[in-house]
Amino acid sequence: MFEQASLLILLMAMLTLFSLDRIRIEVVSIAGLLAGYALGLYPADQIFTGFASPVVITVVEILLIVQVLARARLFDSLAARFAAARPSDFTVIAGTSALAGFMSIFMNNIGAFAITLPVALRLGATLKIPRRQLAMPVSFAALLGGLVSLIGTPANLLVSDALAKATGTGFRFFDFAYDGLPVAIAGILLIAVRVQRLFPEPDETPVTTSPAARRVVVERYIPDISPLIGVRLSDCPVRFGIKPHGLIRGDIFVFGPLDQSVIEPGDVLLAEGADAVFADLAATQALMADAHPHGLQPDFTHVEAVVMPESTLVGSRVRSLEIFHRRGIAVTALSMRAPRIEGRFLDLQLSIGDILTLEGPRPAISEALEESECLTLASTAPAEPALLSWRPFALFACGVAASAAGLRPDVAFAGVVLVLALLNHLNIRRAMADLNWPIIIMLAAMIPIGQAVASTGAAETIASWLSLVVPITHPLIGMALILFLAMALTPFVNNATVAIVLAPIDLSFARAGRHAPDAYLIAVAAGASLDFLTPFGHHNNTLAMGIGGYRFGDFLRAGWPLAVTSYGLALLLTALFWL
Repeated sequence: MFEQASLLILLMAMLTLFSLDRIRIEVVSIAGLLAGYALGLYPADQIFTGFASPVVITVVEILLIVQVLARARLFDSLAARFAAARPSDFTVIAGTSALAGFMSIFMNNIGAFAITLPVALRLGATLKIPRRQLAMPVSFAALLGGLVSLIGTPANLLVSDALAKATGTGFRFFDFAYDGLPVAIAGILLIAVRVQRLFPEPDETPVTTSPAARRVVVERYIPDISPLIGVRLSDCPVRFGIKPHGLIRGDIFVFGPLDQSVIEPGDVLLAEGADAVFADLAATQALMADAHPHGLQPDFTHVEAVVMPESTLVGSRVRSLEIFHRRGIAVTALSMRAPRIEGRFLDLQLSIGDILTLEGPRPAISEALEESECLTLASTAPAEPALLSWRPFALFACGVAASAAGLRPDVAFAGVVLVLALLNHLNIRRAMADLNWPIIIMLAAMIPIGQAVASTGAAETIASWLSLVVPITHPLIGMALILFLAMALTPFVNNATVAIVLAPIDLSFARAGRHAPDAYLIAVAAGASLDFLTPFGHHNNTLAMGIGGYRFGDFLRAGWPLAVTSYGLALLLTALFWL
């Protein structure tokens, strides 16, 4: 009894500290983990077993893979075409969430989340939708989709097995859809509306770490497959994040109002924007730079250099920079302190503090910069070619398929990480440093504490106590109690364990009230997947927290209306279809 009481007090204290957001979550997690050991909730050799848990390892692997998927260019063209329809933010949020929910009907939740998230992030980047409005809804939708089918979540399979053992017949594939489909639809619509009100601010940090964005002026031509074809110049800032300064067709400027100037294949666009935006557009073949006059060579590099006050380049125009041209160095972009755009890119005049982006052999660039008295700022690798962008998605799909076929997810996704690293899509050392480790520590620390909920008998004790004070002989009250218990336990215990622990209690409730057990088992299956209040209850939420930059309290604020609505609707539908 002492263990059970101390466990409940510990959980309440940790939840309070998490929600106050005054102490770092990893500090609270480690303190709670050690406190659990001091209270005798688990032996010493189990304190850090959470860090070796397949769940934690899978989360780390998925976060590494998502870093690659988020940088891939496979969906850029699709996102640009979708943006042409000018959908509302609500349409994008609800649409991508619905996609995750639909996929989750037929595959595991984490696979549905990780496949859908890059699509959502790419659309969000194109349409300027904060990713805090996308990551959480996609995560919640993947959980909701699991309510619909027999294979949507392990809890559904377990309660079906319990029913088969008790009555001789389990649930059919879409028996769960009577409850699950309406709850999923209502939940997706609700969270799509709510996140726009809770997280209206733009993203504070990029999805992947990269150098600080710098605005540059470039001149690029429009290939035949570019999504910019047919776009008016006035629409470029909103749809593509670039500011047009001139449109050249056949070496002649196209004059006229921006809202009447339409881009055609073969045009040349003089534009200003963030360097990362132009890199993305180049990778998707939306805007292409002229070929290097000496052809690309293996030793070519990209270097940024600032024009110093004593530089001989001050006052020169780009076309007259023979110090670069004769060495086979191309000037590909120019960041100007006081942009004054007249004529074409080659006509731009350099001033003190301007930053040149140069492409060519490293020794030649170093020699030219020393001679012209410019200061090197940074050296960056060119963007990955779009031709290779399908490989990370294909590899991830193989990992999902292997997991669905029975291979352990941590093993399957470890193989994906390995192949991505071998193909140079993933730098594991750098990617590991970029992970949100406080989130991973929190998840790992909560696993032994959650296991103690089952091992100490706390769940059964709570259920037995409640059955004494609640008139469970009435089926609706019994189902309401079971659904509440499942939703209360699932943040701390995985949904499969919730189903295992509560299924026998369900059957005892049904026998005590002389009711069919179907409704009780449907209720526990639904409650085991309705996990919207914490970031550690399901690893999808942990992933969303790391990618979206949420705080612990954000899940409470966004999730409680969804939890209350889902509870009421699931209870009503269970009573309607199963009693």
